[in-house]
Amino acid sequence: MKRTIKYEADRVKGFGREVMSVPGCEELENCIQCGTCSGVCPLSIYMDHSPRQIMALTRSDFKNEVLTSHTIWLCASCYACSVECPREIRITDIMYELKQRAIHEGIYPRRFPIPVLAKEFSKMAHDLGRVTENFLVVKLFLKTNWMAAIGMWRLGLNLIRTGRFSLKRESIQRRGELAKMLESVENEKETA
Repeated sequence: MKRTIKYEADRVKGFGREVMSVPGCEELENCIQCGTCSGVCPLSIYMDHSPRQIMALTRSDFKNEVLTSHTIWLCASCYACSVECPREIRITDIMYELKQRAIHEGIYPRRFPIPVLAKEFSKMAHDLGRVTENFLVVKLFLKTNWMAAIGMWRLGLNLIRTGRFSLKRESIQRRGELAKMLESVENEKETA
């Protein structure tokens, strides 16, 4: 893990407060930096910053370092950190909020599958009212690792042949009404 010096100029004033204003993230202020979250996290050994460090960086307004880190994308949402936290901080919810901010601002590692999957899932649900998994997986491969998709052509053909991979997209009736509801929720979040 590379240690770097943090400069005051790298801070984005108010970032930590913004995150803590989101329901479920308020308790971040009470973090005592005990490291329990990092100790129980099954994926912390693969992270560029431990969960404890992400909490400290978020609270200290190091927005760019937090949103560009791989740590938030490696969080498996297992809730082990939240369950074991002696201050009852909802660390998993904070990680989720950080992911949402990174997606919204387009600050995430390029060709990284998790944010691409989240965006495509959301877009498909908004546009069609349903998510057709096979189309979602194809889009994911095409946008992240199309060479891997080529290597799976036999599997794809077998799935089509056995009827387990439909070539028909699923959708709901009155999709426009759902789109309006989702847009009003999004507008409400932006004005809050």
